[in-house]
Amino acid sequence: MEIVNPNAAILTNYEVMAALKNMKSNKTKYGLRNLATITYETVQYLEDTACKEQTQVGIVEFLQAMKQFNLTKNECLMMVNDPPSSPLHIQLMIEDSDERLTEEQVTRILELAAKLRLPPETAGSVSADDGR
Repeated sequence: MEIVNPNAAILTNYEVMAALKNMKSNKTKYGLRNLATITYETVQYLEDTACKEQTQVGIVEFLQAMKQFNLTKNECLMMVNDPPSSPLHIQLMIEDSDERLTEEQVTRILELAAKLRLPPETAGSVSADDGR
Protein backbone atom coordinates (compact mmCIF):
# COMPACT_ATOMS: atom_id res chain seq x y z
CA MET A 1 0.00 0.00 0.00
CA GLU A 2 1.31 3.44 -0.94
CA ILE A 3 0.37 6.66 0.84
CA VAL A 4 -0.39 9.18 -1.89
CA ASN A 5 -1.26 12.18 0.28
CA PRO A 6 -0.46 11.72 3.99
CA ASN A 7 -2.35 14.88 5.06
CA ALA A 8 -5.61 13.93 3.33
CA ALA A 9 -6.75 11.79 6.27
CA ILE A 10 -6.16 14.18 9.19
CA LEU A 11 -9.48 14.69 10.98
CA THR A 12 -10.34 16.32 14.26
CA ASN A 13 -12.30 14.39 16.87
CA TYR A 14 -15.22 16.74 16.12
CA GLU A 15 -15.19 15.73 12.44
CA VAL A 16 -15.01 12.03 13.31
CA MET A 17 -17.91 12.35 15.75
CA ALA A 18 -20.01 14.26 13.20
CA ALA A 19 -19.29 11.67 10.50
CA LEU A 20 -20.17 8.77 12.80
CA LYS A 21 -23.39 10.42 13.94
CA ASN A 22 -24.31 11.05 10.32
CA MET A 23 -23.55 7.44 9.47
CA LYS A 24 -25.61 6.26 12.43
CA SER A 25 -28.60 8.41 11.48
CA ASN A 26 -28.31 7.39 7.84
CA LYS A 27 -29.23 3.80 8.83
CA THR A 28 -27.55 2.40 5.71
CA LYS A 29 -26.14 -1.08 6.07
CA TYR A 30 -22.44 -1.08 5.28
CA GLY A 31 -21.95 -4.83 5.30
CA LEU A 32 -19.84 -4.94 8.46
CA ARG A 33 -21.44 -6.80 11.32
CA ASN A 34 -19.67 -4.95 14.12
CA LEU A 35 -19.81 -1.48 12.58
CA ALA A 36 -22.81 -0.44 14.68
CA THR A 37 -21.00 -1.41 17.89
CA ILE A 38 -17.80 0.34 16.87
CA THR A 39 -19.72 3.46 15.87
CA TYR A 40 -21.69 3.50 19.11
CA GLU A 41 -18.62 2.98 21.32
CA THR A 42 -16.61 5.64 19.47
CA VAL A 43 -19.39 8.23 19.69
CA GLN A 44 -19.83 7.48 23.40
CA TYR A 45 -16.09 8.03 23.96
CA LEU A 46 -15.98 11.24 21.90
CA GLU A 47 -18.96 12.69 23.76
CA ASP A 48 -16.82 12.63 26.91
CA THR A 49 -14.09 14.72 25.27
CA ALA A 50 -13.73 18.39 24.37
CA CYS A 51 -15.19 17.87 20.88
CA LYS A 52 -18.71 17.56 22.32
CA GLU A 53 -18.79 21.32 22.98
CA GLN A 54 -16.88 22.37 19.86
CA THR A 55 -18.33 23.82 16.68
CA GLN A 56 -16.95 23.89 13.18
CA VAL A 57 -16.81 27.70 13.27
CA GLY A 58 -14.97 27.65 16.61
CA ILE A 59 -12.40 25.19 15.32
CA VAL A 60 -11.77 27.24 12.17
CA GLU A 61 -11.36 30.43 14.23
CA PHE A 62 -8.95 28.64 16.59
CA LEU A 63 -6.86 27.31 13.70
CA GLN A 64 -6.76 30.76 12.07
CA ALA A 65 -5.51 32.24 15.34
CA MET A 66 -2.88 29.49 15.65
CA LYS A 67 -1.23 30.47 12.34
CA GLN A 68 0.66 33.28 14.09
CA PHE A 69 2.58 30.73 16.20
CA ASN A 70 4.05 28.75 13.25
CA LEU A 71 2.93 25.37 14.58
CA THR A 72 2.76 22.17 12.56
CA LYS A 73 -0.56 20.72 11.40
CA ASN A 74 -0.20 17.85 13.86
CA GLU A 75 0.47 20.21 16.79
CA CYS A 76 -2.64 22.23 15.91
CA LEU A 77 -4.67 19.03 15.54
CA MET A 78 -3.59 17.86 18.99
CA MET A 79 -4.64 21.21 20.46
CA VAL A 80 -8.06 21.03 18.80
CA ASN A 81 -8.63 17.45 19.98
CA ASP A 82 -7.34 18.12 23.51
CA PRO A 83 -7.26 21.87 24.17
CA PRO A 84 -4.33 22.63 26.51
CA SER A 85 -5.13 23.90 29.98
CA SER A 86 -1.63 24.62 31.29
CA PRO A 87 1.86 25.52 30.07
CA LEU A 88 2.94 21.95 30.82
CA HIS A 89 0.18 20.65 28.57
CA ILE A 90 1.52 22.86 25.77
CA GLN A 91 5.08 21.57 26.36
CA LEU A 92 3.81 18.02 25.89
CA MET A 93 2.07 18.90 22.62
CA ILE A 94 4.59 21.23 20.97
CA GLU A 95 8.08 19.99 20.28
CA ASP A 96 10.73 22.36 21.70
CA SER A 97 8.01 24.74 22.88
CA ASP A 98 10.36 26.46 25.32
CA GLU A 99 12.58 27.47 22.39
CA ARG A 100 9.80 28.18 19.86
CA LEU A 101 7.32 30.08 22.04
CA THR A 102 7.60 32.97 24.48
CA GLU A 103 5.69 33.03 27.77
CA GLU A 104 3.28 35.57 26.27
CA GLN A 105 2.60 33.27 23.32
CA VAL A 106 1.95 30.34 25.65
CA THR A 107 -0.49 32.49 27.64
CA ARG A 108 -2.25 33.54 24.42
CA ILE A 109 -2.53 29.92 23.26
CA LEU A 110 -4.06 28.99 26.63
CA GLU A 111 -6.61 31.82 26.26
CA LEU A 112 -7.54 30.68 22.75
CA ALA A 113 -7.78 27.05 23.88
CA ALA A 114 -10.06 28.06 26.78
CA LYS A 115 -12.47 29.63 24.27
CA LEU A 116 -12.39 26.41 22.23
CA ARG A 117 -13.36 24.37 25.32
CA LEU A 118 -16.38 26.57 26.16
CA PRO A 119 -19.89 25.84 24.88
CA PRO A 120 -20.66 27.96 21.77
CA GLU A 121 -23.06 30.39 23.51
CA THR A 122 -20.54 31.01 26.33
CA ALA A 123 -17.55 31.41 24.01
CA GLY A 124 -19.28 34.25 22.15
CA SER A 125 -19.91 36.19 25.33
CA VAL A 126 -16.31 35.72 26.49
CA SER A 127 -14.93 37.13 23.24
CA ALA A 128 -17.29 40.12 23.56
CA ASP A 129 -15.99 40.77 27.09
CA ASP A 130 -12.39 40.87 25.85
CA GLY A 131 -12.91 44.29 24.26
CA ARG A 132 -13.93 46.14 27.45
